[in-house]
Amino acid sequence: MSALTFRERAASGRPEGLLVLHHGRGADEHDLLSLGDQLDPERRLHVATPRAPLTLPGWPGYHWYVVPRVGYPDPDTFHAAYRQLTAFHDELWQRTGIPPHRTVFGGFSMGSVMSYALGLGADRPAPAGILACSGFVPIVDGWRPDLEGRGGLRAFIAHGTRDPVIGIEFAHRARDLLQAGGIEVEYHESNGVHQIDRRHVPAAVNWLGESPPRDDSDGRRPAGRVPQTGSVPPA
Repeated sequence: MSALTFRERAASGRPEGLLVLHHGRGADEHDLLSLGDQLDPERRLHVATPRAPLTLPGWPGYHWYVVPRVGYPDPDTFHAAYRQLTAFHDELWQRTGIPPHRTVFGGFSMGSVMSYALGLGADRPAPAGILACSGFVPIVDGWRPDLEGRGGLRAFIAHGTRDPVIGIEFAHRARDLLQAGGIEVEYHESNGVHQIDRRHVPAAVNWLGESPPRDDSDGRRPAGRVPQTGSVPPA
């Protein structure tokens, strides 16, 4: 059982897909819940927002991993969070009946890193899409992006050219890596800093409207109404 606390927002009817939003450094499971409403105003998706497992002395909120150097997560804490998110996603798919190919992983900053990690992990199923705001594809011992066999995966990348925390070069690297691997990328830059730029939200809404696609290409029926819970207790 996953040890991650989380929040949820139900779809207005039968969910057409699942949107999992991973918060940034020092935030919590409440931080991106309202973003789910902005990204999915029609409420066609079930939205879940897990809380990162790590607290650090002298830092507020919750963290996915320790940061010894931007772009290079600490391996021990990164892999611990990876395992917990693996369990969380698996339980969420089982409980909701919404499969990975109808799921979008999204996030901001450190949460984008985990969205890339779980969306591109060789041991994980490919989601429908990755929505990454101000993040990077991690370079970490014991993990490498697996781009083969993920031709149906789409990505939305948004980043500010004046980001002082995660430089714009990380967005360029992620875009180029994914495109070289045959993944369709919608890429946006603004003159913003380290933030989710509101100017990118309308484009993200349009992109998410087709990720997952509205037609169920594998012939499965949409998932039924999702049972609601407030959190998953620690194991």
